[in-house]
Parts: sequence; structure tokens; C-alpha cells
Amino acid sequence: MPSSPSPLRIVIVAPESLSPEPHDVDAWWEAERSRSLRIGLLEAGYNIVAVLPVDVFLPDRLAQIQPDMIVVDAESQARDTLEHVVMATRDARRPIVLFTDDEDTSHVRDAIAAGVTAYVVAGLASERVKPVLDIAMARFEHEERLRTELAQARSQLSERKVIERAKGILMKRQAIGEEEAYARLRKTAMDKGLKLAEVAQRIVDVSDLLG
Repeated sequence: MPSSPSPLRIVIVAPESLSPEPHDVDAWWEAERSRSLRIGLLEAGYNIVAVLPVDVFLPDRLAQIQPDMIVVDAESQARDTLEHVVMATRDARRPIVLFTDDEDTSHVRDAIAAGVTAYVVAGLASERVKPVLDIAMARFEHEERLRTELAQARSQLSERKVIERAKGILMKRQAIGEEEAYARLRKTAMDKGLKLAEVAQRIVDVSDLLG
């Protein structure tokens, strides 16, 4: 039988303590919501590998742990927490799901644009955690495919521009036609074991250097 896929490794970014001062009603409410969220994650089969505070060590800890997803339990400071998490993941993108009690949703658009995959405001029952995270992961993977395809398209366009410029340089300096210039570029690339665009870039660089 094929082995079942490993559970997603999740890092929760939140205050680590779930035991606030007895007299702090708001803190107790937030702690209960946070506890419910963690129970929902565990019951859904996710692997909570760490609970990390928002501090200067967050980027290094995330880089070391390499989680599949980041769940932000932002309590009432959603905007500040998100800024830290987004900055911490800018060099290694991962799906970010925010659960918050902050009902000020005026910055949701900015959060999504910055890289937050899902933004959930209060009142989420534990049994709904898995569907939310499944959708967030699917959306993240879709966006990453689009991002990769766009990057490849831009790279190909850039390479074509460099090749066209290199052909123009050869045509002008060696008084040859376009087909001959392209053939020489291809032959040089094959002889040197380089990509056509790499040879073209070298020709352009030398031309720029010599003026």
C-alpha cells in the first residue's frame, strides 16, 4: 500500500504562554481562542513543530525549522505581527495563515498583497481549521506556479533581447547577415558548452566595455 503523506509541519507564531494573569479577562479570552486553534490543528492531523514569539530571532528560527506553513495567532496586534512574519519569510516564501481577533480589517488588502495567504477574523470553530488551511495551501501552490511561470517568461524575454542585441553587434562588426550571426552564436555556445544567452551576454558585455 502507498504510504500516507506526512502531515504538514506547522510553526505557530504567537505568544507562547497560554496562562495569562487571572484578572486579565481579555487575555484569558485570547488564550482560550489560541488554545482552541492549536487543538483544531492537532485534531486535523497537523504537526505543530514550534510556537515562536515575534522577535528578532524569528527569521533565523524559521530558516532553521523550514516549516511547510506558518500560522499566525495574532491576537489584537495583527498588523505589527504580520509585518514581522512577512519580513521573516521574504527570502523563503511559505503559506501564511492569520487567525486574529482584530476586527479592523482595513489592512487586509495590504496583508494579502504582502504575502498572507488567508486572513481569518475570530469565531473559527476548530473543525473548520483544516478546510481553511487546505484552501490556503492550494492557493499558495497555485500562486507559486504562476510566479514561477511569470519569472520564466521574463527570463526568456530577457534572453531573447540579449541574443538579438548580440546578433546586431556581430552583424555590424563582421558585416554578416542575421542568419550567419545567429549561426556563429550557436556554434560558439556549443563549442564552449554554454547557453546561447550566456554567449550573447558576453558579446554584449565586451561591446559595452569597448564602447
